[in-house]
Amino acid sequence: MNFAEFAASRKSVRGFTKQPVTKETVDAIINAAKWAPSSYNTQTWKIHAVVAIQLFDVMGITREDKEKRMDWMMRGFRQFDAPVSLVLTYDKALEPAGITQFGLGSLAYGIVLAAWDLGLGCVINGQGIMQSDVVHKHANIPDDEAIMICIALGYPDPEFAANEVRSTRADNEEFVTYHGF
Repeated sequence: MNFAEFAASRKSVRGFTKQPVTKETVDAIINAAKWAPSSYNTQTWKIHAVVAIQLFDVMGITREDKEKRMDWMMRGFRQFDAPVSLVLTYDKALEPAGITQFGLGSLAYGIVLAAWDLGLGCVINGQGIMQSDVVHKHANIPDDEAIMICIALGYPDPEFAANEVRSTRADNEEFVTYHGF
């Protein structure tokens, strides 16, 4: 499979089996992803790999069903009950951290592709930022590190309905302007 087909085959996974993910597997994913571009090769990223404690249409959740919508949101705070959560951080001394955030974004994409290549699924999750004090405490992240994003990681549950959802992407004409071609 070529890269374009492989990248298009990836999808966000929001339901995971209880099968544990070994430290060696996490390390292999990070080892592949760390080759992501980094401005000036600064590699300012840090990763905290945490063993976890344990859309709506496909899940049968209507707009009016506030209880199910709240449960879905809380799943996000629980990292979708994934066996592993990767917390990507950077040193607060680097703020404003535009270049660092570029590198972390590249690293995050590398992580989700490397995981996909090994048969694991991921979902990039912003709830870790919304509750950064809790994540800092639970993952023992130093106060001088800012959380960029969390990535829930695990083996996809084939019975979880939302895992069938594949996001669409806009056609290039909608967001690309070519100059001089």
